[in-house]
Amino acid sequence: MRKTSLTALISLSLLSGCGGQSPDSAPVFENVSVHDPSVIRVEDTYYVFGSHLASAKSKDLMSWTQISSGVTNDNVLIPNVTEELSETLSWAQSDTLWAPDVIQLADGKFYMYYDACRGDSPLSALGIAVADQIEGPYKNKGIILKSGMSGIGDDGEVYDATQKPNVVDPDVFFDKDGKLWMVYGSYSGGIFILELDPATGFPLKGQGYGKKLLGGNHARIEGPYMLYSPETEYYYLFLSYGGLDANGGYNIRVARSKQPDGPFEDSAGKPMLDAQGTAGVLFDDPAYAPYGVKLMGNHQFMNTDEGSAATEEGYVSPGHNSAYYDEESGKYYLIFHARFPGRGEQHEVRVHQMFMNEAGWPVVAPYRYGGEKIGKYTAKEVSGGYQAVIYSKEISAELAESQPVKLNADGTITGSVTGEWSLSDEHKAKLTIEGTEYSGVFLREWSEAAAGQVMTFTVLSADGVPVWGSRMSRE
Repeated sequence: MRKTSLTALISLSLLSGCGGQSPDSAPVFENVSVHDPSVIRVEDTYYVFGSHLASAKSKDLMSWTQISSGVTNDNVLIPNVTEELSETLSWAQSDTLWAPDVIQLADGKFYMYYDACRGDSPLSALGIAVADQIEGPYKNKGIILKSGMSGIGDDGEVYDATQKPNVVDPDVFFDKDGKLWMVYGSYSGGIFILELDPATGFPLKGQGYGKKLLGGNHARIEGPYMLYSPETEYYYLFLSYGGLDANGGYNIRVARSKQPDGPFEDSAGKPMLDAQGTAGVLFDDPAYAPYGVKLMGNHQFMNTDEGSAATEEGYVSPGHNSAYYDEESGKYYLIFHARFPGRGEQHEVRVHQMFMNEAGWPVVAPYRYGGEKIGKYTAKEVSGGYQAVIYSKEISAELAESQPVKLNADGTITGSVTGEWSLSDEHKAKLTIEGTEYSGVFLREWSEAAAGQVMTFTVLSADGVPVWGSRMSRE
């Protein structure tokens, strides 16, 4: 239900790149920089649009080509952008644009929901630009929301930054019944949702800022993105917690609901409306860190004395993701930007495959998507020595470094942690580590550091904490 264009819905059979990778051949990766990538597929091509008017495209989610970057008047997406969006840039006191979203509506046109923000305050504007072609040029249709003002806000009430949203980070999606929605927000008063007119893309009248889903009191939660799964019949609300820079501890989380406008809960049943900061305290991370299912954060697979195949791969502050479900293949993809250990603020787009565990929560493959398909594995194939990344719910700039563990043939786990493991239905994984049960999948995938296929596992606890494992020997 999300971000496949109308033309793509007619031509699902044209997609050939997502799943045809031979298990023995090396994927071809071409990297691009698009911060806050939001995905849409048009026919056989995936496009991502991000902050600073950056964009890129790919046919296989592995090899990307940059289309644009930079809020300059020669940007192909919005030519003469400083004039075209002058009202937005002026209101936000900004010379750049933040995370946008693009969707195709019934008229066949592409609607870009753009936004700008001052940054050190929620002085922001969010508007719509429309194009006949996905790659532009986009023409401004006007601002639909403003925030950060002194006095009366868009909902007719006095603007209070601890309770009202910062009108950035839009994600526009159709629900399973064909209604059009926009979820948005960053820090400030939290994450909100508005119903839109599917004919015009503009908000239906009388909603103000819409309905609050979570956050408030300047909780460091942003980048909302909605994905509906016909498999589980849940709406999954992806979020980024923490700060986006290399020292910010950015991490990706998710909550779910049977309705697009909530209420949303995490895997422990905690209501996400309670995920908010503390009044009078700026960025009180411990107050909301326990909420939401954590999918990914700072981590690094470490070397071992045995010459681990899982060598020095990892991410710093991965986040501001989008997600895609391919109804034909049944595959789920997580698309995000990531920084890297020892590389400062430099960032690139990454795509990882996701799977639903037995409780209906997504688990994320430890390595970037390389065309893999989940297979049928035996206990002999999955047993052995692994490097395991054991996450926590904390919002921290510290790297979760992998630890050596062994999945023994007798079903026990030994090494840095102890417990039990089992394999069922040819790829489903269940691990009990120090008394906590985790469920997910085993998956053979490509490790760039190992330059080969390795067995991995990705599992999640009922409290929403993931554990990843990568085999210590190349296959």
